[in-house]
Amino acid sequence: MSHTAHIRSHRKPRRSASTIAMRAGVAGGVLSTLAVAGASGSANAAEPVTQTLELPTLTADLAAQIAQSADVTQQAAASYELQAERDAAAAQAAKKAEADLAEAKKKAAEDKRKAAEAARQAAAERASRSAERATLSASVDTGSSDGSGSSVGSSSSSSATGSAAAVVSFVQSQVGDAYVSGGTGPNSWDCSGLVQAAFKQVNIDLPRVSQAQSTAGTQVGLDNLQPGDILYWGGAGSAYHVGVYVGDGMFVGAQNSSTGVVKASLSYDPPSGAVRVL
Repeated sequence: MSHTAHIRSHRKPRRSASTIAMRAGVAGGVLSTLAVAGASGSANAAEPVTQTLELPTLTADLAAQIAQSADVTQQAAASYELQAERDAAAAQAAKKAEADLAEAKKKAAEDKRKAAEAARQAAAERASRSAERATLSASVDTGSSDGSGSSVGSSSSSSATGSAAAVVSFVQSQVGDAYVSGGTGPNSWDCSGLVQAAFKQVNIDLPRVSQAQSTAGTQVGLDNLQPGDILYWGGAGSAYHVGVYVGDGMFVGAQNSSTGVVKASLSYDPPSGAVRVL
């Protein structure tokens, strides 16, 4: 017996032709299936995938809510805009008020300064009037000369009587009253207003203005004056000032705003002429 007769052979048994053919067919089918699947996958990958979303249908209530929300948003925006305009207007008004206040303070300070200046000037004028009246009083006490040794109007120094006395008494009682342009009494006068009022005491109506009063009677010379004669300054018919002769070389007249109504010597302010009404 051979020593190798019982040793199993390690060679693989040969496959039969039919087995090989069957396995080849199976493999081919598998490959074909894979090829078809791959081709199908490639084709599907090349085409875009479209996904359809179904949107909810808007109902009437939902549409109304959206519209209402839009209105609310618009109203809120309008409200914010209006508030912004109001804030801007308030800021502008505050700025103007501040400027107006500064201007008012400035004007008040200026008015205060002017008032103080006016008070100072008024005090100075009062002092000046007092000084002038003192000077006039001294002139009345001592008398004044015309330079020739005799007083102007000394030839008519007789005391007034009758209507003339009433006129003289009236004008002398107004001495110290204020002078006011256009004044007709009872406590303030201009020159022609005083003369007119004096002659009303004896029921004589004189014209209102100096120009007319300077021609209201008979012209008389200044060296032949009598109490009650009307004195005038300027031309007859164009006089700018009038007064009343009261005797003893003196006259009474509403002179100006500084002196008021005064009694003074003729030489203090020599007149241009005179007329006699009484």
